[in-house]
Amino acid sequence: MDLSFIKGFIAGAAPLPVETIKQLKELTGGDIINIYGLTEISPMGTGSPWKGNIKPGTVGVPLPSTDIKIVDVESGTKEMGIGQSGEICFKGPQVMKGYYKKPEETAVVLKDGWLYTGDIGTIDEDGYLTIVDRKKDMIISSGYNIFPLEIDEILFQHPKILEACTIGVPDPYRGEAPKAFVVVKPGEQLTKEEIIAYCKEKLAPYKVPKDIEFIDALPKSAIGKILRKEVRELERKKREKTA
Repeated sequence: MDLSFIKGFIAGAAPLPVETIKQLKELTGGDIINIYGLTEISPMGTGSPWKGNIKPGTVGVPLPSTDIKIVDVESGTKEMGIGQSGEICFKGPQVMKGYYKKPEETAVVLKDGWLYTGDIGTIDEDGYLTIVDRKKDMIISSGYNIFPLEIDEILFQHPKILEACTIGVPDPYRGEAPKAFVVVKPGEQLTKEEIIAYCKEKLAPYKVPKDIEFIDALPKSAIGKILRKEVRELERKKREKTA
């Protein structure tokens, strides 16, 4: 199939794995523009510059007239430095006035004109934003903060893995431990031990999944976004049956 007519792609809804970006670029020659936003900023906050420096893995730079900052997850008051992860906050003309007739919920996310998104990210020295994960998806294991998306990115790079999704599961010693759900590419064979050994080469010891579960397909939204929430629900139901 001749795909030379494709000039580029716009990706949203969830961070596009770097490996997927590379494959699309090799297949079509088109650039992949990552955008990021949410309903409360109607709906965009950042985007990769068209025909500019895209930086795969990032979601670009703030839109015109849009300010962005990264604050600490615990208190939300300390502004983080370059490359340090924290909650993403926006200020700009596209930020909502508040949730309709819900002043309490509004007060949680709107503070001094800044919208607290609940997403975790970092900003590099060029002002590019990288989404690390959702605040509520963060795994706290033996006091360490683990972001599942980082583990997913590593798993996506494995030549035999089609898709992956990591969640936190109860652990009697660590409090929580990362567990990865993996879809193997058709015709390939893979063991739990192989995946864990691979992760040990790429990740800090406390980030390595303590368990791997092979699954035929991961739950997705209508637009193909992997639904981590539903993966957690699958795990919860499985644990209830074995309790």
